Order: sequence, then C-alpha cells, then structure tokens
Amino acid sequence: MKLVVLERNSVGTDVDVSCFEQFGEVDYYPNTVAENAAERVKDADIVIANKAPMNESTLKDAPNVKLICLFATGFDSVDLAYCKSRGIKVANVVNYSTAMVVQHTLLLALALEEKLIHYDNYVKSGEYGAQDRFSNFDRIFGELDGKTWGIVGMGNIGRGVAKVVQTLGCKVIFYSASGKSSCTEYERVEFDELLARSDVLSLHCPLSDRTRGLINQEAFAKMKKTAILVNVARGPVVDTQALYDALMQEQIAAAGLDVLEKEPISKDNPLGSIKDSTKLIITPHMAWASVEARTRLVGEVMKNIQAFLDGEERNVVNP
Repeated sequence: MKLVVLERNSVGTDVDVSCFEQFGEVDYYPNTVAENAAERVKDADIVIANKAPMNESTLKDAPNVKLICLFATGFDSVDLAYCKSRGIKVANVVNYSTAMVVQHTLLLALALEEKLIHYDNYVKSGEYGAQDRFSNFDRIFGELDGKTWGIVGMGNIGRGVAKVVQTLGCKVIFYSASGKSSCTEYERVEFDELLARSDVLSLHCPLSDRTRGLINQEAFAKMKKTAILVNVARGPVVDTQALYDALMQEQIAAAGLDVLEKEPISKDNPLGSIKDSTKLIITPHMAWASVEARTRLVGEVMKNIQAFLDGEERNVVNP
C-alpha cells in the first residue's frame, strides 16, 4: 500500500503523523501546489491532502488511487463528481476543531468590543505610566450583556457560539444560509432582519453559491453602524472591497477575520492597509489550529483510512 501525504506541514511539524506508516509506505511532502500534485500522486493508493487540488488534471495519471483523505472539513479543492466517476472515495474530518473555532470567534469579538489591543499598546507605550490617574478609557467600549448576537450558519460551530454567548447575556438570532436548518433552540430570522438587529454578526457557514459574497455592499448598508462582523467561515463569504469601504466609511464599527478571499493575504488586498486594530483584526487562518485540534485531526484521518480498509464508509462525502 502506497500513501502520499501532500501537505504534511499543514497540520504542524509539532504533531506526529507517523501513525500513517502502519498502513504501508508513506511519502511526505511539506507542501504541494497544483503544478506538482500530479507527479506526487501518480503511484499512490491513498492520498492525504488539504488544499492541493484533487481533480482530473491531477489524478488522471494516478490509476491506483482508491481513497483521498482530507486534513480538513471542507472539500472545495476536490472534484467530487470526477472522483465518484473513478470510484475514488473522499473522506473529510468533522467537528475536530469546533471548540477552538468557537473560542476564536469569541476572542475576536471581545478584543474588538473592548478595544483590547489599543489598551495593551497604551500601557506598553509608556503613556499609562506617564499619566496621573489610575485608569484610562479614552476609547469607548461596551458589554456583550444585553446585545443581540446574529449567526449565519447554525451547525455545530454556530450552535457552540450561540451557547457561549447566551451565557454572556446575549440574545441569539440566526439565519439559515441553506434554508434547511432544523435548529429550534434559537430565534430564526430572515437575512435582512439578521443584518438590522445584530450587534455582533458571526459567520459559520460553508462556501456555496448561496453564501459567496453574501456579506456585500448591500448587506453592510443594512447593518448597525455599531455592529461588529466576525468571519471564521470562508473568505469569499464576505466581499473584500465592500468590507473595506464599510469600515472606512464607518458603516459598521469593526471586523474580525480569520479567513480571506485569497490566502495568504495578497499585496493588493485593501484590508491590509488598515492598521487600526480597534477597527480590524486579521488572524492567519488559525482558528482551527490549536494543538489539540490538529492532533485530533490526524487521529481522525487515521480512523478514516482504517475504516476504508475494513470496508466501511467513515466520513465519506461522495458515497
């Protein structure tokens, strides 16, 4: 059995991946892009990938591939129809990072609400030590208690966020991006109402034709000027230029992003020019990546492979 790990470093070099060697010979590559994917998978039986494209152009000369395992929940990089036509099973991993993404969502919202980076810089700059009073609150901040927290995408992560912010005193409302949500614990509203009522709006939906560009110029115009937007879903759910304009024109108060339309951030991304961390915080697609979550991820991929070898379909997305 020949296994190929195309993006070994995507789970971090601090996490052990030698568990895959119990299944056969393993080739490890730190990272793989489209241009070298086909050469690396041509002799593989099992491919372990993340963002590397898995489609006809990269798989057509790899006759032995039977299973593609993803170091991820999303499968945007895989042509599922082509894989199904070839009899190649595709397995993802779900819920391994839910706790961490919930935590990061709260972190971004709280840091923006409390102007945390501003106040940390104020102390470290020496300004606090130079003043003659014990406290400083020159930038207005508020409480989450009593505010309305809106959610797009009430899956496991959305529900996790809802549960936590409710304990902080927030009223939770949500919009079902798919239109198929079965959630009854929280108030479900239409999209325009979600925009109009939310003090904090967090995004936890998959990228699809329904959600691409969902938060656009028209959406920002319907939001509160005091609203905070948090995107830990997928970058293209938010229109980059529209967000830049909304922040600069003060249509909304602030945004916290862990995802961008193009990753890593491109030099021409206008958001990169906003240096005020009370207005915008961007983290490098790390919300999923606690050491605990990455360790769980590798373990789940191992279980997906074992299940496949045992004739079972575990987390298969193209049955």
